Amino acid sequence: MFKKFSHEKIEKNSILLLILTLITVAIGGLVEIVPTFLIKSTIEDVKGVRPYSPLELAGRNIYIREGCYNCHSQMIRSLRSEVERYGHYSLAAESKYDHPFQWGSKRTGPDLARVGGKYSDEWHRLHMADPRAVVPESVMPGYPFLERRPLDYRNIESGLRALARAGVPYDDEHIANARADLEAQATPDADIDGLMQRYPKAQARDFDGNPKMISELDALIAYLQMLGTLVDFSAYENADFRQ
Repeated sequence: MFKKFSHEKIEKNSILLLILTLITVAIGGLVEIVPTFLIKSTIEDVKGVRPYSPLELAGRNIYIREGCYNCHSQMIRSLRSEVERYGHYSLAAESKYDHPFQWGSKRTGPDLARVGGKYSDEWHRLHMADPRAVVPESVMPGYPFLERRPLDYRNIESGLRALARAGVPYDDEHIANARADLEAQATPDADIDGLMQRYPKAQARDFDGNPKMISELDALIAYLQMLGTLVDFSAYENADFRQ
């Protein structure tokens, strides 16, 4: 009788119902949110994953600027059809230094999470200049201006510094050498010892085929060529390689 009376009283009193609803939602929210503040990280560290080199970061900024994420995702789902087409499914740790991440929810073009090393630099140069020269059925617009436009990296140190504040592990050494590392990665025969020490597995060469200038195309190809190349998935499948 008491339960019936209490239930009817709550239903007939809108203010009381609102208050009790807010209390219930608050309790539910706390139960879900508080644990995330009590654990060190929700993402496992994976060997090989590192912050972007300055040149790769500049290329990623161009990728975002030109809206490439509108047609290309960077998230391979753990479905058989996806894995057979694109490669090993994406790991959360692979995007831990992405601000913002490029997972995407729509694919007009293929997923790019494992595009690194799949095609040559020359293929990428042709594809960006005239996509139908290498993929006749492509609906992608061309970006021929990228190879003609010099890369503006005057503020690359500020970019690293801002990401460091967001939690990306760029230290003072990374920031102080940002410009030199960018130039070394895109310049043939440059001294890349420091670059490789700070950014293991960084690919250093003239990406756009024009050694006289560091272009926006240099940066974009450098970014695309590293996607999916940092993690050794053979070790992931055969052994515990977590840090």
